[in-house]
Amino acid sequence: MPSKERFDRLDALRGVAIVWMAAFHFCYDLNYFGVIRQNFYTDPVWTQQRVCIVSLFLFCAGLSLAVALDQGQTWPRFWRRWAQIAGCAALVSLGSALMFPRSWISFGILHGIAAMLVLARLLAPPLARMKGGLWLAGAAAIALPRLVQHAFFDTRWTNWVGLVTHKPVTEDYAPVLPWLGVLLWGLAAGRWVLAHRRAWLAGALPAALAPLAALGRWSLSFYMLHQPVLIGVLWLVVMLGR
Repeated sequence: MPSKERFDRLDALRGVAIVWMAAFHFCYDLNYFGVIRQNFYTDPVWTQQRVCIVSLFLFCAGLSLAVALDQGQTWPRFWRRWAQIAGCAALVSLGSALMFPRSWISFGILHGIAAMLVLARLLAPPLARMKGGLWLAGAAAIALPRLVQHAFFDTRWTNWVGLVTHKPVTEDYAPVLPWLGVLLWGLAAGRWVLAHRRAWLAGALPAALAPLAALGRWSLSFYMLHQPVLIGVLWLVVMLGR
């Protein structure tokens, strides 16, 4: 039977990523409604924050996959969770196409997580049998887009690979390369922690951090709901302020 062990510390770390993401999106929405004036596409203050947020999300996804495999997660259970993520990714594409028809999201963070989880799940057994295999594969995935780019990968139907010659015009973009590398590093770190320092993930959590753990456990639901709520509230405030 799968273990019922809770990993509140991992949930809390995922909760940190959720809060950071929500704060980032709130600022983005303020900019969209003209309350502030920032360039979220070129200003390093915002672009580097996005890199850090996506990295934290994908590292947590790798840690979570390590926990799932440690608990004996079956393929049917994996596919049930995967279907939720993929379905939400499709909704994100639809919603963004309505709001940003020229820069809609064809392969954002949820699309990326859905694809990368399948790849990581398939790659985990053979790579884990090689000493440092997951770490080396992660490093290769991160380095490859810096070494190889081709115009073939610049279309909406191929840019999901990541070997693009320029970043596509889209509101969110998280291609398999290089981001699979971060997830694989999370998986490698998770396997090591579970084998040698399990309490780092499964130890008791201070009561003050319990709300973060709760957010982390409902991260997908929060992700799907927070932007409609933020946009709706800001739209109402702007309309009432006119």
